[in-house]
Amino acid sequence: MKSNDFATYLSSYFLKYMPLQSGYSDNTIKSYRDTFIIFLRYSKDILGINPEKLNFTLISKNMIIDFLIWLEIKMKSSISTRNQRLAALHSFFRYVQIEAPEYMETCNDNLSIRSKKTPSPGMNYLSVEAIKELLASPNMKSKHERRDLAVLALLYDTGARVQEVADLVICDIRIKIPATIQLTGKGNKTRIIPLMPQTMNIIKSYMLENNLLTESCIAKPLFYNKGNQKLTRAGISYILNKYVEIARKNHSNLFPSKVTPHVLRRSKAMHLLERNVNLIYIRDFLGHASVTTTEIYAKSNPEVKRKAIEHASPSLLPDEKYTKKTKQDLLDWLKTII
Repeated sequence: MKSNDFATYLSSYFLKYMPLQSGYSDNTIKSYRDTFIIFLRYSKDILGINPEKLNFTLISKNMIIDFLIWLEIKMKSSISTRNQRLAALHSFFRYVQIEAPEYMETCNDNLSIRSKKTPSPGMNYLSVEAIKELLASPNMKSKHERRDLAVLALLYDTGARVQEVADLVICDIRIKIPATIQLTGKGNKTRIIPLMPQTMNIIKSYMLENNLLTESCIAKPLFYNKGNQKLTRAGISYILNKYVEIARKNHSNLFPSKVTPHVLRRSKAMHLLERNVNLIYIRDFLGHASVTTTEIYAKSNPEVKRKAIEHASPSLLPDEKYTKKTKQDLLDWLKTII
């Protein structure tokens, strides 16, 4: 076994396997790369092991566990971030298992490290009323804010991930009826989403105003900033937060303390569920790999549960025969004894 095998396989993993064979998105590759940058710095600064000296003999299960503990305690990483770092390490060791069976035992030990369970927070989403107030916040007299409305309307109506909206180009939009949009999600998987007429009108007006319908370069970003560069995730989040603050001034009860682009995605999913749309269709709409992921939305919505129970329960109770006057008399009587 060569002492520098780790460096060899790490280079091959990032230069050949990930970009050419894995099907991982650019964002996932960047996230995994960042994990190993942090891991190598930890090895050097905390353990005193220079990157060129690191090998599979040194990378034990205990070392990985200590690294994860260091992330949480010293680096103040969340449990979610800790689990993402572990997922990146697991992916690498699965690759090494196949490429170098002689390291099978080391890889199996490290793959046995489990993700840490996170507390299950309540599903944070906006009501239909809140969405209406949010979309009414941009000033339609401002060209800049008309663009912002197009971004917000598309973000909600398609249930898209923020990166999917940031990556949109002109040719992803179909203006003709039936209007659709092509979204490219995780693993570069694409899906076609129908656009509602109101949203399509907003998008079409935005494109006409900015001469995008006649744009010769159909690969040009659909949404761009003042520097003519495509909007980033941070830019879209800034736009959302700007109008949430405006809407919150008059309707503070409608908005939680934190509203992210993903909250709009959840909101769309919840609103589809409340309208009794089948989970299979919602799964395809959101671009989930499995309906199990989509079921989280149904489990988090008490109104959906109530409707499902009412629909499934047989009608065993006798029909109510009270007249309106009888009901009122009964209520009046109850008030005298409560």
